[in-house]
Amino acid sequence: MFPIWSSSSKPYCDGVSRRSFLQVGALGIGSLTFADLLRAEATTGIGSSNKALINIHLSGGPSHQDMFDLKPDAPKEFRGEFNPIHTNVPDFDICELFPKLAQMTDKYAVVRSLVGMISDHSDFHTQTGHERRDLQNVGGRPSLGSVVAKVLGPSGSGAPAFIGYNGSYPGFLGPVYKPYKPQGGDLRLSGAMTAERLESRTELLSYLDRIRRDADHTGQMEALDSYTQRAVDVVTSGSVADALDLNKEDVKVRERYGNNDGQMFLTARRLVEAGVRAVNFSWGGWDTHGNNFVTLRKQLPKLDVAMSALLQDLHERGMDKDVSVVMWGEFGRTPRVNSGAGRDHWLRLATCFLAGGGMRTGQAIGKSTRYAEDAMDRPVHLQEVFATLYHNLGIDVDRITLQDPNGRPQYLVNRRPPIHELI
Repeated sequence: MFPIWSSSSKPYCDGVSRRSFLQVGALGIGSLTFADLLRAEATTGIGSSNKALINIHLSGGPSHQDMFDLKPDAPKEFRGEFNPIHTNVPDFDICELFPKLAQMTDKYAVVRSLVGMISDHSDFHTQTGHERRDLQNVGGRPSLGSVVAKVLGPSGSGAPAFIGYNGSYPGFLGPVYKPYKPQGGDLRLSGAMTAERLESRTELLSYLDRIRRDADHTGQMEALDSYTQRAVDVVTSGSVADALDLNKEDVKVRERYGNNDGQMFLTARRLVEAGVRAVNFSWGGWDTHGNNFVTLRKQLPKLDVAMSALLQDLHERGMDKDVSVVMWGEFGRTPRVNSGAGRDHWLRLATCFLAGGGMRTGQAIGKSTRYAEDAMDRPVHLQEVFATLYHNLGIDVDRITLQDPNGRPQYLVNRRPPIHELI
């Protein structure tokens, strides 16, 4: 069996856990050689492209003014407990708990004036760029990873186009374009099982289920076929299995990521290196209504280690021009510290961290007001970030549309110009 799951974390302040679990029968899994179904469904199939995206969600909503937009001259009830430190880019100070990132600020950019965030305690809008209610009558908006799987298809490496460890939002594209979520198990052929034997088994299964497939109008059977093909292909190619086996990584590199705390950052790098086009995952818990500074004193140093290792790796391996990294949460936190030494939800302003993708890094884009409550100049909308990420992936948001179930063409984002400072 292949366990397929979304990374779990403690419930948000609304008491809801975002964990889900699904198991796909592996038939003692072996493989075909490549998912022919997925190839046929890819609309462009740029097999030689190495463009990829790592989308990191800081689940719960990170405190923007305690990380990359500190306000040292504000009163203490706004300023908080941390001090800024200088970086290797002039006039680009960040939190003192990011000493490693401070030495490589030229390798990333920070949007300090991010607007358009949504009151939704999930990663939905940091994956789709839209509200849940948008096109909900036809299935909703698909995530960027699902769009990549549809428009670009697999890279030709044997790896799925989209691997996701948190929310799954294929939207109106249908369940065929859900992320593949490998976790655990030996993703390799074993014993007497061969690719040819498994091919016969999967063909027999398809034949026996043909009546159900013909009667299915929901797309679920087609999605199951797609998942089976992807799971089988993963086992045969071995690329994902190798990427997920961190023991194959040099021990010094694993230590540089912080071992367990940085495991997902390292896994994401290995997956895109293996040919996955889009990887997303959630990291940490950032819903700091109380003890904000206690939590951040524990988490920010770990994030500093893991993210700096990822950026270093991408540059050393020559992947920084092709692989985009985005890190953000669902919204920011209140400028004023509350009575529980925490910060509450704040929709009016947030921060976004961007790296790689051939972007012009080493800059802070936009400014916030005195207490980091609003964008003072150059507000950057959530969808402008998506337009930039699509641009980096080679997807022209001015030209590419997706047909919804009613036959209407839908643009990927409504605000289509990318962030000009980065391009």
